[in-house]
Amino acid sequence: MKNLKALAYQLREDAVEIIAAGKTGHIGGDMSIMEILTELYFEQMNVSPENWKDPDRDRFVLSKGHSMEAYYAVLAEKGFLDKEEVTANFSKFGSKYIGHPNNKLPGIEMNSGSLGHGLPTCVGMAIAGKKNQQSYRVYTVMGDGELAEGSVWEGAMAASHYHLDNLCAVVDRNRLQISGTTEEVMAQDDLHERFRSFGWHVIDVADGNDIDQLKEAFEEAKEKKGKPTVLIANTVKGKGSPVMENKAGWHHKVPNAEELQQIMQDLEERKEAALHE
Repeated sequence: MKNLKALAYQLREDAVEIIAAGKTGHIGGDMSIMEILTELYFEQMNVSPENWKDPDRDRFVLSKGHSMEAYYAVLAEKGFLDKEEVTANFSKFGSKYIGHPNNKLPGIEMNSGSLGHGLPTCVGMAIAGKKNQQSYRVYTVMGDGELAEGSVWEGAMAASHYHLDNLCAVVDRNRLQISGTTEEVMAQDDLHERFRSFGWHVIDVADGNDIDQLKEAFEEAKEKKGKPTVLIANTVKGKGSPVMENKAGWHHKVPNAEELQQIMQDLEERKEAALHE
């Protein structure tokens, strides 16, 4: 059994290496969603390279597709991709390892990155599962800034209407986006009440970077019948190093040599601490 808390920090190191090699990447959001992806892929979801063609595999869509470097790290650890190949070729001219999900790669259900499309597409996947009487579950991760897209709320309305209890959405609530705080750019008001008004079961994850809290929330979502579930995961943008944490400027940034050294040192220290908890 993997130590998922430590693994999340190892995967952060892998993502930072990919960014440094490719000289590009959305590092802040990569760091904030790592525990979410780790818990989903290594504990919750029935998906692997071995069952990738199985119609009953669980589905995942990274709606906030710009956090692709975190997704590459997870897919490589899961065995879908080769980490060294990804790192060597990320964002190079003509490479298939681009900065957003590319469904020509194994393990990726759909292209994403044009914000607002992940949830409505997942609604379609969940409806198909219901109609075909299949057992799979559908998951998506959205950014909180992404919730300004109207298509999110069309999808939310449809998910409730069709009682899609096989659908679980996660909001990466780090409260920062490329141009500032979410409340300055487009105020979110009460996300919990808004999703409830659309007919969703809402779970607040007080610390969305805590594996134990995420595990409990995802297990609760599996038990909820008759309506879709959303996790409001309160995360820290740039989680893992004080160099990046809670700084909007690290939405899309490549660390210089000095920053890179400090970030990797901080991540390694937190990984070691997690191993000895």
